[in-house]
Amino acid sequence: MEYINAFILVGLISMIGQIILDNTKLTPGHITSLFVIIGSILSFFNIYDYLINYSYIGSSIPITSFGNLLYKSCLDGYTNQGIIGLFTNMYKTTSAGISSAIIFSFIVTLFFKPKD
Repeated sequence: MEYINAFILVGLISMIGQIILDNTKLTPGHITSLFVIIGSILSFFNIYDYLINYSYIGSSIPITSFGNLLYKSCLDGYTNQGIIGLFTNMYKTTSAGISSAIIFSFIVTLFFKPKD
């Protein structure tokens, strides 16, 4: 059942993104930013915790989980270090994902060239 719930949640998020992409003039970058913000807002209202309990790993796959992690790490930094902790702790939990995305995209560009 966990796999089905994960499939449903990720499918719904992907479907919403595709509907927005098809029916608006927003670019994929805009939609990605929008979903990060939505993930942060859902985390602020503790709704994202219910999504995690519903689909376990399925809620950590979409880009909305990045907003959730940013919010959680900023909140943790604020509670431990005050206002400075907002900035110093922001990328603590997401730095491995960001670094790996940069490194792997560099490796892919060594083997493939973009089409004109």
